[in-house]
Amino acid sequence: MDEEYRSALAAVETAKAEKNLLSAEIGKAADKAAAARELKPKLDELAQTIARDEDRAKALAPDNPGSPLRSLLENTPNVLDGTVPDGSGEGDNVCVHSWGTPRQFSFSPKPHWELGEALDILDFERAAKLSGSRFAVLKGKGARLSRALVQYFLDRANDRGYLEVIPPLLVSRNTMWSTGQLSKFADAMFMDQDADLFMIPTAEVPLTALHGDEILDVDSLPRKMTAYTPCFRKEAGAAGKDTRGLIRQHQFEKVELVWLTLPEASFDALEALTTDARTLLEELGLPHRVMVLCAGDTSFNSAKTYDTEVWLPSSNSYREISSCSNCTDFQARRASIRFRREAKAKPELVHTLNGSGLAVGRTLLAIMENYQQADGSIEIPQVLRRYTGFERIG
Repeated sequence: MDEEYRSALAAVETAKAEKNLLSAEIGKAADKAAAARELKPKLDELAQTIARDEDRAKALAPDNPGSPLRSLLENTPNVLDGTVPDGSGEGDNVCVHSWGTPRQFSFSPKPHWELGEALDILDFERAAKLSGSRFAVLKGKGARLSRALVQYFLDRANDRGYLEVIPPLLVSRNTMWSTGQLSKFADAMFMDQDADLFMIPTAEVPLTALHGDEILDVDSLPRKMTAYTPCFRKEAGAAGKDTRGLIRQHQFEKVELVWLTLPEASFDALEALTTDARTLLEELGLPHRVMVLCAGDTSFNSAKTYDTEVWLPSSNSYREISSCSNCTDFQARRASIRFRREAKAKPELVHTLNGSGLAVGRTLLAIMENYQQADGSIEIPQVLRRYTGFERIG
C-alpha cells in the first residue's frame, strides 16, 4: 500500500512536470495560439492524469482517516525494545526482582471476600443489586482503609516529585485515540454514544494527553504527574476467572504515575518509575516480585513493560498490582507532544511512560489477606495507621 501511495505521488509529479514543459513550449512559440491548439489534447490528457493520480494518492494517504493504509498503521503496535524477552504469553515473562517471603500461617487463611463479608466491610450482594456482577460496596473501616491508601499513595508520589492532577473522567474520542486506546480494544470501554465521550479506563489517558499539541521547554523535562481516579473497563478477564472478590471489577480505583521525558532518558525513567511503584509494597510489608513482560504479553502501546505482582494467600500465587510501561514516542507521535532542545531547534517527540502507583482495590485485598489474624481480624500496616486512625479491623 505504501508503494502504491508513493507511486501515485510520483505519477502526479511526473505529469505536472510534463505539463509545465508543454506550457513553456507554448510560451516560447512564435505563434502561441497555434501552439496552444496543437498541444491542447496533450495538456487535457495530462490534466486528467494529474486529477486521477491525485485522487488515488489522497485515497491511499496515511493522513487520510479513510485510508486502508491509515487503518493498518493505527492498529500496528509499538516497536518492542531489544531487551524484551521472546515469548507468546504470561508463562514466558521473566522475574527480575523479588522482595519479601510469603507468610506461613498457623491457621487456614481466608480469601478477602470471606474476610470482608464477615467483618462487614465488603458487600458484594448489595453491589450486585445496584449494578450487577463485578462491582463491590466498601463500607465502614473498609471504606476508610481504601481512602487511607489513596492518601498514602498520593503523599508518597508528592514526596518523589510528582505533580498531582485531578483530570476529567470523561474524555473525547481523539484523546482516547491519541493515547492508543482505540485500537482493537475499543470494545472494552464504557462510553456515552450521544456525547461521544469515553469513561477513562485509566488516568494514563488524560495525564498523557494533557500536553497534546504542545512544544515543551526542554528544561521542564522530565514532567512527572500523578492522579487518583476511578477507572472503568468492560473487559473483566477470561470467562469464569476472578469472578469473586476485587481482582477484576468494571469500576476500580487507581493512583496513576505518568512521565514525559527525553528520548535518551526514557529507559532509565522506566526503572525509576517501577521502583517508585514497588517501593510502596515494601513500605506496606507486602511480598512481591517484578516481571519483565515477554513480547507476546506486552501491550499495544508499550515498548517495554514491568509488571509488579503482589503475593495473595487466597490463590497461593503472585498477581499483578502495578504495570509500568515505556511507550517511547508511540503516544507522543499520535498526541503531538514535542520539545525543543534549543530555542530554534527542530521539535522532537518526547517519550511517555505510565504506571500504577498503585491499584487501590488490589492493594486493599492484599493487605486483608496478608495481614489477617487467626480470629478473623485484619491488622493495619504500620505506615497506614496515621491515615486510618485505627490499628486493626475486627
